[in-house]
Amino acid sequence: MSKIGIADTTFARFDMAKVAIEEIKSHISAEIVRVTVPGIKDLPVACKKLIEEKGCDIVMALGMPGSAPIDKTCAHEASIGLIIAQLMTNTHIIEVFVHEDEASNEEELAWLAERRTREHAQNVVKMLVKPWALEREAGKGMREGFEDVGPLK
Repeated sequence: MSKIGIADTTFARFDMAKVAIEEIKSHISAEIVRVTVPGIKDLPVACKKLIEEKGCDIVMALGMPGSAPIDKTCAHEASIGLIIAQLMTNTHIIEVFVHEDEASNEEELAWLAERRTREHAQNVVKMLVKPWALEREAGKGMREGFEDVGPLK
């Protein structure tokens, strides 16, 4: 049985982990280990610990950076930390960030957070049990959250 790590934050304004767990469980039977940390810069070490200490095969890092310039900087730093953690552990960490300024109102932000999280959770399932499905989607201009942009003609 696969073991999937979910790391989320208290800073987020939407429970992305709940959605990710629900989506994963609707597709496969897997052990899911969740850890919640204060903010996005805490995600890299949380993900690394899920891999090294809890034996997770893949991890989702869920966060909702704010719209202020400092939040953009923190999101960038967290992304770099997640990349480093992936390289240190040779394990995929799927970053799922929803920036508050990607939506024009709270309803759209909640919609985006749910949709992006679900679509990335589906990618996690594909990476674990159906990697050929991702190969079929290569070059299709798929996006998680908003509408796909499609392939170049």
